Order: sequence, then structure tokens, then C-alpha cells
Amino acid sequence: MTHHQDMRYPTPRELAQAARALADEHPRRARLRRAGSSRAGEPLWLLSVHPCGPGGPGGSGSAPDGGEVLVVAGAHANEPVGGATALALARHLAAGRPAPGSGPRAGGGWHFLLCADPDGAALHRTPQPRSLLDYHRSFYRPPGPEQPEWAPSLLPPDRLPPETRILTGLIDELRPVLQVSLHATDLGGSWVQLTRDIPGLAEPFAKSAAELRIPVETGASDAAGWPSPGPGVFVLPPAGPDAPRSFHPEDTRLSTWYRAHRHAGATAVVEVPMWASDLVDDPAPHPDPRGALRTLADRLTRDAALVAAVRHHADGPPAEDDPGSEALLRAVDWTLGLIPGITTEWTGPAAPAEATAARIHSIDAFGRRLSLRAAAMLLRVLRGRGHPAAAGLDRLVTGWCTDFAARFQARPVPIPTQVEHQSRTVLATYTHLLRSL
Repeated sequence: MTHHQDMRYPTPRELAQAARALADEHPRRARLRRAGSSRAGEPLWLLSVHPCGPGGPGGSGSAPDGGEVLVVAGAHANEPVGGATALALARHLAAGRPAPGSGPRAGGGWHFLLCADPDGAALHRTPQPRSLLDYHRSFYRPPGPEQPEWAPSLLPPDRLPPETRILTGLIDELRPVLQVSLHATDLGGSWVQLTRDIPGLAEPFAKSAAELRIPVETGASDAAGWPSPGPGVFVLPPAGPDAPRSFHPEDTRLSTWYRAHRHAGATAVVEVPMWASDLVDDPAPHPDPRGALRTLADRLTRDAALVAAVRHHADGPPAEDDPGSEALLRAVDWTLGLIPGITTEWTGPAAPAEATAARIHSIDAFGRRLSLRAAAMLLRVLRGRGHPAAAGLDRLVTGWCTDFAARFQARPVPIPTQVEHQSRTVLATYTHLLRSL
């Protein structure tokens, strides 16, 4: 796949326009339909591509008989690369270059939910960030209960947002053999989370990362304690009281990732970095993991207190020309609310006595981004309200971004490179899954 070097992250509207053009260009292979509407009434678009033509599984619009793939982009508003990857994959397949693979469930349709959270995407406005500071200037990430994939793990069924109901409805309609959720991290490396093991995936994943100079995140905090059949590949552990958990309140088995299991499918979550750091790929044993985690917990507690001390300045009615401020404040409060539990876990008896340097670096990055994100979103509100406290918070956000990039020796990963690696990994996941069936 080839891409222009000056590529930017497409907006949901641009994704829909490109998908419509693709469907018009390949009417026998591609179809675009509106799967539903967001809370704000924005469309959620599903682009379906059948490489084998309308006679392929699901091609006539009837219930699929196996082999379908559902690719979900834009589930996190601050991770916009997924839409570009979905479009690249759709173009690849519609052009008559079907994904490799063979077996009884090969040859099905590929379905791309182009943006699972268009409301969130409208608030995160960084189409072509030039630096970590530029990225955080217009940062937005909804609180967990407002995220389409995570809402089922945090809310009762009767309170799920429409974006979640649309996504679960598509999973139940398509019964995909594979669901792929396209994600990104601001700074770090690439990794894959699987709800079932897919033997053989680690090798092509590592090869692609090496060719594209993307570090493999071998100790991803999102998958802390998960079994790892190969570097950067993590498999959801068996359920049970002793199952390890990451530093998050969400239960993966209640998320939309796990829903594909109702239909004998599996989910792969493919993460790529916007800025790369080789520190997250350091296999050396860390000399003092528990001491390091205590230090990181102390810093995160202090940083969160600095943000919390400014938070009360944002109370009051929102400006008429800034309707997104309430959403930003909900996200600030949610993020700050996570931190006490996380620091307790880092310093508690479950803290690892042994760990690689990569894992400690990944946890370090995770802690830095929590306080930074809360501060960045709060800064947007204060600026919108013309509050004098914005100047001091701006200096804090600027300093944290500078320190983050310097500490991790961050180097930018071009958007086309992000898309290439994510696309390769999706196709490799599909190939190796079919081989294992």
C-alpha cells in the first residue's frame, strides 16, 4: 500500500466522502450504509467490501454464513489513525486484491465502521499534529462510560449510549470471525491485544515493525499480566479470581471486544504510536521495579493534585460558543478520579517484584499521559472561558509535553507509516486466524 507523505488524519466527514467515492467506483464490490446515529445525531457509516463480488458471503445483504471481518475505527476520539487505516484496507480490497487466507471461512466480506464515536472526534481536533504539545492543544478523550467499546463494562444495559448499541448490533448481525479494533498511542510502541490466541501472528507483526522502525511495546500497561506468546502480542487471560488485570477499571470481558465470542469469533486490538520510543522495547531487567513504581506513583499523585487545584476555576456556566466544555469537564473529572486507585495498585502488594525496563517505561508513560490529558482538557475549558488561571496551566502542559518527549527520546512516526503497519498487522491477523480454524 502506498500513501502520500503529507497525509493527515481524515475527519469523519472526509472518511464518509472517500467511502462514498469508493462505493461509486466499485459498485459490485463496495457498499456504504448508515448504521445509525450518535447521541448528537451524527451518522455512523459502515463501508462493506466483498472482494469476491456480490456472490460472496454476505454480499447479497442476507445474514452472513461465515468469514466476515468487522474493522472498528475511531473508538477513541484521540486515536484518529484507525479511519485512515480502514480506508486504506477498503481500497486495497475493493481494487481486487483480496486479503490472503484460505479455509472454510475465508472469502467473506470486510466491514469497516469508519468512526465509532463521531461526537468525540468532533471535539478532538488534531488532524496533523506536529508535536506532543500540538497534539494536546486540542485533546479530547471521553470518560469511560461514554466510550463505545468500554461502556458495557461500566454501565447497565439500559443506559448504553447509541454508539455502543450500534456496534453490538453490527457484531450480532455480521457474526464476524474476526473483529479488529484500530487504536493508537501518543508515545511508545506498537502492540496487539487478542481475546483469543492466534498462533503465528507475532512473527509478521515483529517483521513489519522492524521494517518500519516502529518499536514493539513488550510491556504494555494496557495488558499488564496478560500472557504473551511473542513480543508485543498479548492474549486475554482465562477468567477467574486470580486473573491478572491492567491498571484500568474496565472489564475486558464486558466490552464490545469480547462480544465476538458469542459468534465463535475473536477480536484483535492493533495499537500504533504517533511518536516512537525505543525505551518501551528494552528487554533488560529493571533493577528495582517496586521502588520505581513508588516513585512513579508519587509523581502522578503530585501532578494530579496540581490539576485538581485548578479544576474549581472551571466551575460555572459554559460559554455559549463552547458547548463542548461540559464534555471536556466530565472527561477531566473521570481521568482525575482514576488516579488514586492506580497509584494504590502501583504501591500495593500486587506490584511486581520483577519486571523488564520496557514494562516500567510503559507504566511511566501511562502515568504521564493521565495527568497531562486531564490538564490539557481543562486548559481548553479555561481558555474558552477566558479565565486567568489558563496561563499557568498552559505553562504546566507545555512543560509536561517537553519533559515527556525528552525523557522518552520521542521521534515522530509519519502517518503513512502508522497506516502501513496497522494495515499489515490486520491482514496478518486475518491470515493466521484462518489457519488456526
